[in-house]
Amino acid sequence: MKGIILAGGSGPRLDPLTRVISKQLLPVYDKPMIYYPLSVLMLAGLREILVISTPQDLPLFERLLGDGEQLGMRFSYAAQAAPNGLAEAFIIGREFVGTDQVCLILGDNIFYGSGFGQTLRVARAELDGALLFGYRVEDPERYGVAELGPAGQLLGIEEKPTCPKSTLAITGLYFFDNQVLDIAAKLKPSARGELEITDINNVYIEAGRARLKTLPRGAAWLDTGTQESLLDASHFVATLERRQGTSISCIEEIAYRRGFIDAAQLTRLADKCGKSRYGLYMRKALEETNPVEANE
Repeated sequence: MKGIILAGGSGPRLDPLTRVISKQLLPVYDKPMIYYPLSVLMLAGLREILVISTPQDLPLFERLLGDGEQLGMRFSYAAQAAPNGLAEAFIIGREFVGTDQVCLILGDNIFYGSGFGQTLRVARAELDGALLFGYRVEDPERYGVAELGPAGQLLGIEEKPTCPKSTLAITGLYFFDNQVLDIAAKLKPSARGELEITDINNVYIEAGRARLKTLPRGAAWLDTGTQESLLDASHFVATLERRQGTSISCIEEIAYRRGFIDAAQLTRLADKCGKSRYGLYMRKALEETNPVEANE
């Protein structure tokens, strides 16, 4: 399975913060925003990742992440010239995905919860068609909302409904089989001129090949599209890290725990961070005698 992070757009709701830098490079407490969705793909066991962003922002992502070799991974980069919709990611990334399955995650989504890595790996292993992730929210009218049948089967998705049929919002994390590439290629732009991910989801739903996984109450799903939600996310990460003495979405630690790199490489990565708190945390991870997988 290949991974795609969609980190495009101009971030108009965060203006003027996003006038000179991509939203997905803004800090969420102690690390760039893109570290959080990247960590999700790593926890799922994915090692080949495509980052899609605007032509002007791509060099900054390449400067930050490099080719991935330092993490035992492989990063590729592609431009989305205009915000033509989430589904365009599969058109842009068609050659990258090849004949594999694919996981798409939005670059401004943050996920956290006990056992989340295991949930992702099971979802990947059992994928048959499309797998979407639902999260219960208090204000479902702001999201794409799942409509469920009496047995809990996914019947449809309503975009920002006036009268929601459930409180389950569809998150920005999607697992698809390879058929998604052909489905995306045949899409027509919606009334707002975009290729909609909901249209892809509905093709799978109508074929009876879409499944919804509801994240448990103990899990967290945050998006960071407004100043308020960006601040809330930073406070959330800061509180957990200070209370637990761990680091959420430390991609170097995850690479080490997942066996992508060895202790010597993690030491080199920590040394590059100097005496920063982030570098000191990596050294602490090396000293643990009974490590648990990061952000499990």
